[in-house]
Amino acid sequence: MRRPRVPLVLAAGVAGSLAVGLTVPASATATARAGTAAPGPKPVSNSLPKVPVMRGGGGAVSSVDAVASQVGIDVLKAGGNAADAAVATAAALGVTEPYSTGIGGGGFFVFYDAKTGQVKTIDGRETAPRTFTQNAFLEPDGTPMAFDKAVNSGLSVGVPGSPATWDLAARTFGTQPLGALLKPAETIARRGFVVDQTFHDQTAANAKRFSNFPATAKVFLPGGSAPAVGSVFRNPDMAAAYRELRTHGVASLYAGRLGQAVVAEAENPHTKPGLRVPHGQITTADLRAYRALPKAPVHSQYRGLDVYGMPVPSSGGIAVAEILNLLEAIDQRTGTPLSAVSNADYLHRFSEASALAFADRNRYVGDVPGVPTSELVSQGFADERACLFSPDAALKRPVPFGSPDGSYSSCGPTATTSRLPNDGQSTSHLVVTDKWGNAVSYTLTIEQTGGSAITVPGWGFLLNNELTDFDFVPLSADVPDPNLPGPGKRPRSSMSPTVILDHGQLRLVAGSPGGATIITTVAQVLTEYLDRGMSLVDAIAAARLSSRNGVEQAEPALLSSPDAAALTAKGHVLMSTPEIGAATAIRVVGPNDFEAAAETVRRGGGSAMVVNPR
Repeated sequence: MRRPRVPLVLAAGVAGSLAVGLTVPASATATARAGTAAPGPKPVSNSLPKVPVMRGGGGAVSSVDAVASQVGIDVLKAGGNAADAAVATAAALGVTEPYSTGIGGGGFFVFYDAKTGQVKTIDGRETAPRTFTQNAFLEPDGTPMAFDKAVNSGLSVGVPGSPATWDLAARTFGTQPLGALLKPAETIARRGFVVDQTFHDQTAANAKRFSNFPATAKVFLPGGSAPAVGSVFRNPDMAAAYRELRTHGVASLYAGRLGQAVVAEAENPHTKPGLRVPHGQITTADLRAYRALPKAPVHSQYRGLDVYGMPVPSSGGIAVAEILNLLEAIDQRTGTPLSAVSNADYLHRFSEASALAFADRNRYVGDVPGVPTSELVSQGFADERACLFSPDAALKRPVPFGSPDGSYSSCGPTATTSRLPNDGQSTSHLVVTDKWGNAVSYTLTIEQTGGSAITVPGWGFLLNNELTDFDFVPLSADVPDPNLPGPGKRPRSSMSPTVILDHGQLRLVAGSPGGATIITTVAQVLTEYLDRGMSLVDAIAAARLSSRNGVEQAEPALLSSPDAAALTAKGHVLMSTPEIGAATAIRVVGPNDFEAAAETVRRGGGSAMVVNPR
């Protein structure tokens, strides 16, 4: 429930030194942002131990970053609710995880209100400019633009939605003014944080394209290279951006000088000498027209539980629901519950259900009128689609999409297959619960790791490349494509922030980054926990498979197991990928008793915290 709006008095640390106990290790060097030695203010350390599981009361936060999780915990300690803590944590992630999220991106916010028992959402997805047409990513000869060319350009930049989401969430669900919630992020950006291996590696992996844009190189490549592990990374320009939002409100982005800077850089990106990239189409009118949209969630049921997720333009709520429905349908067809099969057979069922759900997602889901959401998440549709399942053999990929027409038989007709779309791989996810029983599941992104690689000069944050989530050309020449570019349109997303209720009571909140693998990651974590008897942290840590109606990706730990051989014998074609997703989740053990969980290894491990540890 919402609490009365009273001044938020943060622990000494959040407003000043951020959090009690956040200290810089003696080995850390005070390296300034531009690479020159500068003592500066005492930095915030991200060397807090990253604990993957913690249980206790008072509320809980789980994210990929310890500094950001601590910000959320401090907000809860100071009397803020789950929405307040989620906004503050998200803003902090924009500083410490700038290649995954931030002011220049967007996302989807799912809120559970304990007082009313309702789940509500905010669609903060980026939008295309009003001049954006179906041919936006076509070359003059009509061929699709090279994907990397489109990504690293102003053309890929959508109108940012994160600041509008934070503002709406704070006003609608929170108890504190946005300015107070953004203060910790400003402090972290100004004082700096200690570079860890993940931040260094992500910078190094993007160094070549970052070097193409002088403003990006100045901020993120101090001295011309990735910041060293143990050095201090400061971003005073980003601190200025957060201060601008705190003191002038989000109107500065959507109708003021911050927005003017975004438009100028997206329309005509500054590049190194001799390099030209496609210009963007965003105007100040596009910024003024932007709205974060309150929406009803997608609702389905699984094993008697109520599952809530995001509606379109996200495909996450729909696809996760369909995967779960298909698994129930397969139980019925085979007569053996998912909990009773071998691990290899579990993965086979999961892979087949995922492929079928992705076939339907690619065909029907986008920011268009008439998406048949209620049919796509219906058990009747899943029962019909499950007729294709064989316990002994994998379906040939890509599988055909179904017909969610409301008239279902034991084995309905299937249509043609289609080419697979591009899907970005980066994002961040956080989950929060508070002592009153409210909860947030929030996925936010700038799309690829490093977004468009374009930094807004003087303001220190990267712009998204979200518009490359559109299909550049129809996936199939003879089938309507709901995800083509269009004026003011929001590109389809795979983000899947999820809330699960048990007879009206909060049981679990979960989500993950990872592009299209978000859908399979969330569904696998849910089923490993709900069906396979794993603890929540073990379900998050389990080796993952991502089947998206093409060649299936599998992590090395799975590929080296006997399960991989069993899957291959059934006809699955497994492709190695280093890691899939980076999930976070919180389960409710009892009244004011929470277990927060995060990754043990992926992305350097996550950070699960509670206000009052047991």
